Parts: sequence; C-alpha cells; structure tokens
Amino acid sequence: MQLRFLPYTLALKHAFGIASNTRTSTPAMMVEVERDGIIGYGEAAMPPYLGESQATAAAFLEQTAAWLAAVDDPFQREEILPAIDALAPGNTAAKAAVDIALHDWIGKKLGAPWYRIWGLDPQKAPVTSYTIGIDTPEAVRAKTREADIYKIIKVKLGRDAATDRATIAAIRDVTDKPITVDANQGWRDRDEALRLIEWLAGRGVVFIEQPMPKELLDDTAWLRERSPLPLIADESVQRLAEVPKTRGVFDGINIKLMKCTGLREARQMIVLARALGLKVMLGCMTETSCAISAAAQLSPLVDWADLDGAVLIANDCFDGATIVDGRITLPDRPGIGVVKRESRG
Repeated sequence: MQLRFLPYTLALKHAFGIASNTRTSTPAMMVEVERDGIIGYGEAAMPPYLGESQATAAAFLEQTAAWLAAVDDPFQREEILPAIDALAPGNTAAKAAVDIALHDWIGKKLGAPWYRIWGLDPQKAPVTSYTIGIDTPEAVRAKTREADIYKIIKVKLGRDAATDRATIAAIRDVTDKPITVDANQGWRDRDEALRLIEWLAGRGVVFIEQPMPKELLDDTAWLRERSPLPLIADESVQRLAEVPKTRGVFDGINIKLMKCTGLREARQMIVLARALGLKVMLGCMTETSCAISAAAQLSPLVDWADLDGAVLIANDCFDGATIVDGRITLPDRPGIGVVKRESRG
C-alpha cells in the first residue's frame, strides 16, 4: 500500500478565538493511501497549541509510509492501526489521517459507507452545533446571525468573566436558541466557575465543556457535584485509556478524531463511555470535509455533534457530509463518503 501526503493550510473565514489564543488558519496534512487503483483519503488538522505541525506530521508519515509498503492485507485494521500507533508517541493527528485514509480505502474496496458497514442508521445523526469563537460583542452578534440554519450555538468562553457574560448577552440579543459553552480550561477558580455556571443555567445553556484545567480533576469533581448543568470533558480525555478517569468527574466526553488517532479508537471510546454511563459528544477541529465526513460516520451513535469544522474554512478541498436544516447529513458514497473537488467533472 502506497502512502502519499501533502501539506495544506486551512484558511478560516473568521478569526477564531478560544481561552488561550486566536488564529486565522490551521496547518493540515492531506494524506492518500493507494492500492489496486483505489485511493483512500485522510487528513490531519493540527492547531498549533496541540503541539503537532506539518514538519512533525511529515516525519511521522515518512516512517509510516515505509511500514505500510510491506503490508500484505489492508483489511487487517486491528493489526495495522495499533502497529502504526506504536511507531512513535504522540502524533495523534497524523495517526488519525492514516486511520481515516485506511477506512476510506476499505469502504471503497467493499463498495459501502462506514455507517452501513457498522450497521448504523444515518437518520439518527444528531443536529450539529455551530461554533462562535471569542470575539467582540458586535462580531459575536454577526456570527450568530450567520448561523441561522443551526439549531444549537456553541460558544467559546474562558478569557474572563466580563467577556464571558458579554458574549452570552450578545448571542441572546440575536437568538433564543440553545447554547453549549466550551471554556477550554479557562476557569481556574471553582467558586467563580460555579457562580458563572449558575448564571449560564438561566440563559438557555445546555452544558459546559471543559470548564477547568485538565489537571484540576478534584476541583472539577467538586464543581460537578454542585453544577446545575452537565459537564463534558474535552482536554481531560483524549484517548481510550483516559475515559475511565472521567467517571464521577464529568457527565460526558467529547471525542475528536485528531486527538484519539482516528475512527477505530473513537468507536471504542464511544462503547466504553456508554458502558460507564457517560454521555457522548462528537467534536472536531477546523477541518475539511474529509475529516468531518469521517467523524460523521459515527454520528448516529452519539448524543451531541459539533461537526461544523468544514463550514468554518474558506478553502475546503472535498465534498462530503453536509449540514441540512442544522443536521449532519451523510452522503451515500463508499468509504468516508468524500470526493476531491478538483476531480469533479
């Protein structure tokens, strides 16, 4: 099996602010695996704050390409993907790109989308939220108006209490739609966090994602005991082995392909989370329709989806899953369901 990769920069339609930084683009690596005349597509999206880059991805993918060249049976996912994971620590987005491309190749070889291979009903895919980054109240109001087709607004908070309250007020100037909040570890004092959550609970907020730093598990558990809203883990749980520690600390987990190495482990995380009584959210970075469509194959299994990453960029190079009336809609194409835009004819 041949592996090829090419650096790509995702251009954001708007500057995107979270508790720790603001950016206008996201480095990515586009990946292809080919065998028997079939090409599987994958993607690594790498916000710089997560520690991966096009340089680190290229180094890992060079190593992976040499290893994949000797693979006899590409269908042996349960052998191939753990072995690739073991090639080097970290590099989760680069590993996810290979995982997605391999799944795409297998689905195309079988002639079926992955939701069908897994026996899932695409009609059960949830609505997806639309994410608004930290910005001025005027910009937040404008972005909220742009999100007219979406049933749920996701908003980034965590800079400071005044900005957080002004952001929610700006959204409420425009719409009464449900809001989900992502603090991105921005709240560091549990008493202040509780007061803010109590305030948010009276303003149509559904849940709070990662309210406190991931190392403050005891404070987060204290907060959960008192919070009127569910708490969802993001930075606190990135891979399968971390799921059990969230029980009793959070009410649910947010799973992202770029953090968990791809579809294989994401599905395992969903199964384990359900066994532990946790709710499940399926999230994303800013990504093209390649990675979004891959994640969407799992969407019928989850409670909430935040799969708007492709609509936040101006240079999507794939056609794939779409958002219709606020709901993630899976294409009836084999594999992960994408086609490259430059290949349409």
